Amino acid sequence: MKIKPVHKATCHCGAVELELTLPNGIEDPSRCDCSLCRRRGAIVETVALENLRVVKGADVLRLYQFGTKTAKHYFCGNCGTYTHHQQRADPKLCGYNVGCLEGVNPFELSDVIIYDGVNHPSDSEKT
Repeated sequence: MKIKPVHKATCHCGAVELELTLPNGIEDPSRCDCSLCRRRGAIVETVALENLRVVKGADVLRLYQFGTKTAKHYFCGNCGTYTHHQQRADPKLCGYNVGCLEGVNPFELSDVIIYDGVNHPSDSEKT
C-alpha cells in the first residue's frame, strides 16, 4: 500500500474530494467504540487541521454533531460516506476515514488501535 505525501481521498460517489498531507503515511490507524463510531465502523487516522483540505464538494458535505456538540462529523450528502471529523479532544486535529484514501484497502492494515470513546475524558468533565 503506497501512501503519497499528499494523498487524495474521496467519498463513494466522488462528489467529495479531500487532499491530505501525509508525510509519514498512515502512522496510527484507530477505531473508536463510541456510539457513532461503532455504527460507522471506519478505521480513522488523524492529521492536523491544516493538513486536510476539501478540494471538491464542500457544498455536498453534511455536518452531524451529538453529545457535547464539540466534534464535527462530516458525511457526503449524496452517498452517505463518512469522510472526516474535527475532534472534540483537540479541535486542531481532524480524523479522516482511511477507507476513503484512493488506492488504500484499510483491511490490509495491522495493529489498529481501539480507543475507549464510551468513556471519553471530555464526558467526565461534566458533573
